[in-house]
Amino acid sequence: MSQDKNHVAAQPSLDDLILPGTPEQVADAYRTLAERAKTAQFGLLEDDVVVLDTETTGLSFKDCELIEISAARLRGREVVERFETFVDPGRPIPPEIQKLTGISQIDVAGAPSPRDAVAALAEFVGGQPVLAHNATFDRTFVEAVPGGAGVSDIWIDTLALSRIALPRLRSHRLADMASAFGCAAVTHNSTDDVDALCGMWRIILCALTDLPAGLLGFLAGMHKEVDWAFRPVLSGLALADEGVRFSLPAVRARLVASQEGHVRQDAQELDGPCVAPSCEEVTRELGESGVAGRMYERLERRPEQEEMAREVARALATSTHRSIEAGTGVGKSLAYLLPMALFAQRNNVTVGVATKTNALTDQLVSHELPALAAALSGGLEFHSLKGYDHYPCLHRMDRAAREDLPIAAGKRDGRSDNAVGSDMLTALAVCYAYACQSPDGDLDALGIRWRYVPRSMLTTTSSECLRARCPYYPNLCLLHGARRRAACGDVVVTNHSLLLRDVEADGNILPPIRHWVVDEAHAFESEARRQWAVEVSGEEARIAFELLGGTKTGVLRTLLAQASRLENSTLVCGLLTKAAATVARAQVATADLFEAVHGLAGLARGGESGYDVSTLWVDDAVRGGDAWGEVAAAGERAADVLAEAVKQLKEAGAALRESDARLATDLGESTRFLAELLAGVKLICVEPDPSYVYSAQVCRSRKRMNMEKLCAEKLDVGADLAERWLPEMDTVVFTSATIAVGDSFEHFDAGVGLDRPGAGEHSDLRLDSSFDFDRNMSVIVAKDMPAPNERGYIDALVELLYDVHTSMGGGVLTLFTNRRDMERVHAELAPRLAREGLDLEQQGRGASARRLRDRFIAEEDLSLLALKSFWEGFDAAGETLRCVVIPKLPFSSPNDPLVREREARDQRAWWKHSLPEAVISVKQAAGRLIRTSTDTGVLVLADSRLVTKRYGRQFIQSLPSKNVQSIERAGVGRFIKLWRASRR
Repeated sequence: MSQDKNHVAAQPSLDDLILPGTPEQVADAYRTLAERAKTAQFGLLEDDVVVLDTETTGLSFKDCELIEISAARLRGREVVERFETFVDPGRPIPPEIQKLTGISQIDVAGAPSPRDAVAALAEFVGGQPVLAHNATFDRTFVEAVPGGAGVSDIWIDTLALSRIALPRLRSHRLADMASAFGCAAVTHNSTDDVDALCGMWRIILCALTDLPAGLLGFLAGMHKEVDWAFRPVLSGLALADEGVRFSLPAVRARLVASQEGHVRQDAQELDGPCVAPSCEEVTRELGESGVAGRMYERLERRPEQEEMAREVARALATSTHRSIEAGTGVGKSLAYLLPMALFAQRNNVTVGVATKTNALTDQLVSHELPALAAALSGGLEFHSLKGYDHYPCLHRMDRAAREDLPIAAGKRDGRSDNAVGSDMLTALAVCYAYACQSPDGDLDALGIRWRYVPRSMLTTTSSECLRARCPYYPNLCLLHGARRRAACGDVVVTNHSLLLRDVEADGNILPPIRHWVVDEAHAFESEARRQWAVEVSGEEARIAFELLGGTKTGVLRTLLAQASRLENSTLVCGLLTKAAATVARAQVATADLFEAVHGLAGLARGGESGYDVSTLWVDDAVRGGDAWGEVAAAGERAADVLAEAVKQLKEAGAALRESDARLATDLGESTRFLAELLAGVKLICVEPDPSYVYSAQVCRSRKRMNMEKLCAEKLDVGADLAERWLPEMDTVVFTSATIAVGDSFEHFDAGVGLDRPGAGEHSDLRLDSSFDFDRNMSVIVAKDMPAPNERGYIDALVELLYDVHTSMGGGVLTLFTNRRDMERVHAELAPRLAREGLDLEQQGRGASARRLRDRFIAEEDLSLLALKSFWEGFDAAGETLRCVVIPKLPFSSPNDPLVREREARDQRAWWKHSLPEAVISVKQAAGRLIRTSTDTGVLVLADSRLVTKRYGRQFIQSLPSKNVQSIERAGVGRFIKLWRASRR
């Protein structure tokens, strides 16, 4: 049961599976694959290969066992022999696995043991190559059985290979591909899955041969020192194009030739003023006879949506800014998209929308904007832009293909160099194939194993991008090509982080957009602080130095070897050798700096629940101590030698450029981190800037020194936005369901700079939800809970949660502010609820938040204890989520460096920042409960400070529901039972 097949659902057609924007000639080739594969000849690649699939008791390699093995021997186009057996796992098969696979306890009773079944499999395979979809899964289970390693030395993962062969598919699940290409249907029966893969094998091979001439040979020739499972396959198919030289620039040039469009004007360079849609027009277009009526079969009039659309239109007409809180159900996406789209088309300019989450971006790009485009008489051109690290950098791909692989940066989990290198080659091959069939697009759907493949191998950053010095710039580049095409559209959708990087880069990343909507704006200030932070990491520096190397290793060794063949080799090699020596000293000096940083551990307070990692606020008192004195001295020494290395490498680059511009570019790209490291060390250790707050992440244990880092964060983000961005904008509309505290926007406006002189005129608008929160949400305040810092708090919380869960019958989400409390509660509560037949999960360390969310949504009665990532952006409509519990008000930790710096500078900092931030977090959490007009639920606030402290009323008054009951905790369970009875 491979992870590729996690559910059985309605299968898509091939056209559904092909990504939007796929060139028509590529799509046509995909459509004819199944027919062409019937007659194609692939020689040894289809002669005596074994196709295999397994079913298991679960997905855990440690805790689960085989329950079925199925295999088939392919010879030519025929299955000539089969192997099938159930396997007795020696333990009960979980009910959900029995339901999923159709394999019962009766089926495996008396079946061969895993050892006997695998021995029989080994005899059947006879050492021939094995094909499996997600082969790591099947191979790991097979080889975990004694004797399993003898089944075969050659396992070919058809999941990864299909990503190389068919890069323009949105899914490479076996079920989806088998359905789309007309192969056997995939179930959770291993025999059916084997038949499906037998059918897909020839299609995958045929698709590989469709890739540009010379590419397969190029891929097969990469890094022959790595024993890569796909090399024999690619080499065999490449024989048909033997002698053809592959050129990615030539392929890209043909691919993007027809992609040019008309670049829109900068709104501030128009001859006259922009013309905005009137309030009457947008109101009319939101009616049944307007655009909205054409978008939706059943249109429900929403006065709040109309008011928001009119406010956006007013902002556009007056070139002013807005802060708009639009409660859940207002339909704010359409309320801003409609006037913005009309404005863009009317003035031939591009407008922008920036979101925080991928979920909202996907909703806009996949649903809202296509529907709006279909309803507008002239259509609508829109594009999505992501950050640099989401796009393949073609120049870096070329370097990775010809230079040493960055094995050191990818080593994890004790895996061998060859295993890591194989993952890197697979990632490179997928990216090359994708770049050959995609005019534009990003990496997100390519299935790259980022845990073992460093992003820096395949992507670049804004500061590292070569721009005009890159052979692919601008039109052939996936990122800059996407940017140029976006500049031809009406609407660009991006994320907060890329917009803020554009601000940092003085507008050199995004098209010149002067009219923005910033959605999910409650997170904009914190994202700006994160994006503009300066961080110096000892581990990242160590890896960068290791990859750069010296005269005997790394990039410098490679460049020295290549430079030795140049006309001015004596000069260049001399300069590079001199620089390499200085780089080695810089590496030692940086390591010494972090030795000194480790000495700060004694000053830091223990991390959460005594964990090893702590964060130290670096204030004047710390800077005046002996421990920081050592850091400052080491920082000065490191800065001096780093400055010398940067200077010498610049001189070497200049000499190198006279003979070989490409090598000079490679040198500059590989050494740019030294200048960034120098700037960070100087800012934090040598010349601190008072506009930053400084901290050090330190560890008590030397074993975890790799996690230590120095950090500088902007204290007042609003001041920077008001100075650097807002004056350059005509209109910015900030909107979210949660940006006001009560009726006040004071905290939000200050955070994004709207209250500063020079930011431009602005006004605020708060719109209530279109849903009936007073009727659909009941709020309970447990008024007699012990304070969180009092003895007996955890015991009282466990009792309260027991009553809540048993009364509600599951479907409860409890949102904690720290892991220590969550784990203690789970340890005591989960066994008690299990005895009541209720399942309680917690957000464990390293657990996938996405998988937890999916499971919570799928299992109606499951309850969950969770942390920060579930406080916002988590949608579970309907009966799945019936109750949200907040045990403790989410105030920032008093030890947080930002909190302490604020309080040191302003006596009212807690009231200005910590309190409103906590109020907004509670509003976000409450919003998880009601996602549609028919949702109902109970919000339980288990912090008695809501009734004992005067600030408590600010939380209560900011909630979307006024149906608030303050009761003793002993009565909470009874209240919930009565509430449930009233809803039946």
